[in-house]
Amino acid sequence: MLKKENSVFLFIGQDNPSKEAGLKRLKEDFISRGLEAFNTDVLYAKDLELEELQKRLLCLPVKSKKRILIVKQAQDLKENIREFLSDYVKKPVSGTLLVLDMEDYQKNARFIESLAGRCQISRFKEPQRLDTFSLSRQIDLKRADSALRTLNQLLSAGERPERILGGLRHVYERDTHDPLKLRKKIRLMLDCDIQIKTGKLKPGYALERLVVRLCAF
Repeated sequence: MLKKENSVFLFIGQDNPSKEAGLKRLKEDFISRGLEAFNTDVLYAKDLELEELQKRLLCLPVKSKKRILIVKQAQDLKENIREFLSDYVKKPVSGTLLVLDMEDYQKNARFIESLAGRCQISRFKEPQRLDTFSLSRQIDLKRADSALRTLNQLLSAGERPERILGGLRHVYERDTHDPLKLRKKIRLMLDCDIQIKTGKLKPGYALERLVVRLCAF
């Protein structure tokens, strides 16, 4: 439930249809019908500068109670903007509703904590935490495409190749119902480890080959 007395709203998660429904309710409550285009601004955090944000916050609503300023992908906000917003929520501009739309809570916990109590936080469907167990489940289901996507997400998030290999080995060593298959999987992981350590293959490519081969079992 969106509270009308709030001036700053934080939408967290990946359920975009639900987020859009929340924005629609805000527009219906605060913007005169037919004037939505004049009283709604959408900015993207990655390219946003502090001066631009400050200017947009000070714009006046056009024949409506409020304006709505939406900052998409707010997880990418620059540090100086985060610091500004941590103070801004203490005394927000009365004519503007600010909506910060971000996907991930965990990587933004400190920033969110600085806003807590002075804005309304709405949590939607948040991304599933990725780890080597997620990767091994995709491999066991023989979903090579999904497994490769998960692998690349892990690498992009900074997970080290040796930790990915160690995690996979830990998972498979607990599965003892087929010793022959287990030995073959361990052999593939050892070969991958050697290829990475000797520089024979780049880590990402070596892990991709490993994932495809494991999916073939």
